[in-house]
Amino acid sequence: MTEITEVVAAVLLRGDAAAPEFLLAQRPPGKVYAGYWEFPGGKVDPGETLHQALVRELQEELGITVNDVWPWVCCEFTYPHATVRLRFYRIHAWQGAIAAIEHSAFAWLKAGAAACVEPILPANGPILQALALPPVYALSNAEENGVEAELLRIERALAGGLRLLQLRDKTLAPARRAEFARAVMALARRYERYEEGCAPRVCVLINDDQELARSVGARGLHLSSQQLWQLDCRPDFARVAASCHSAADLARAAQLGLDFVVLGPLLPTLSHPGAAGLGWAEFSRLVERSPLPVYALGGLQPEMLETACRGGAHGVALMRAWR
Repeated sequence: MTEITEVVAAVLLRGDAAAPEFLLAQRPPGKVYAGYWEFPGGKVDPGETLHQALVRELQEELGITVNDVWPWVCCEFTYPHATVRLRFYRIHAWQGAIAAIEHSAFAWLKAGAAACVEPILPANGPILQALALPPVYALSNAEENGVEAELLRIERALAGGLRLLQLRDKTLAPARRAEFARAVMALARRYERYEEGCAPRVCVLINDDQELARSVGARGLHLSSQQLWQLDCRPDFARVAASCHSAADLARAAQLGLDFVVLGPLLPTLSHPGAAGLGWAEFSRLVERSPLPVYALGGLQPEMLETACRGGAHGVALMRAWR
């Protein structure tokens, strides 16, 4: 078996939670990949916990002290000199002024914008894409609210900054669902506001219907857990996500190279009466080594966002509670 080197990496974040800036540092002369940009961090020493290693590395490399860290994604990457398991942590607060102690320089970049520094370590490409994802993933609920009321809710949410929306509503009559999808896309286009080098401001994903997604011009597709296992390759959309309910589902989504997933139901929901849900402990266990960003789904409220992120989620997926 290939020996794996355990590595911790810090994603230091500042500014607007929906579109934050993150820090990259440049590797100094004399090191492997000198001149490349990376997230600060390093190897886990024997006898250290992951948290202890992260605290030590940031003190040594940047001169800061951190206590409150949120586990995020975990990926394995094979370089010519080593195979590493990178565990990324998001950090929003620290003590001390950041200094390039063990790096040549550091730079703040805006999530979702084209990187203004290069070259970047190969393992970090997917991480930059994941950082462009907002903290809230909204699911439409026209089946319950009615199409006209749901369009008004979506319009208000887009005006308020909603950036990621799944058009669900699979039980609507096909013609009615297509009409609803076209209306949603018309609303979304009002808030596109493309900026050169930046990800589109709003992304709409259609649930489980590639033909409908293409016909209305949606850039995203959301797969059911059943469809996740029926496909041989990733569908050709800018954003592809999936619903997951188990470790096997999460592994399959990663194998297909999807952009993100939702995992649940986490808590009891109106959609699954009588089901207990995964619970926070099982959710954290399942996402511990996920290379994909995971949204927690099922019975959640907006105020549970921080709890979900502390448990390893990228954010929360909401059907009834978003506005």
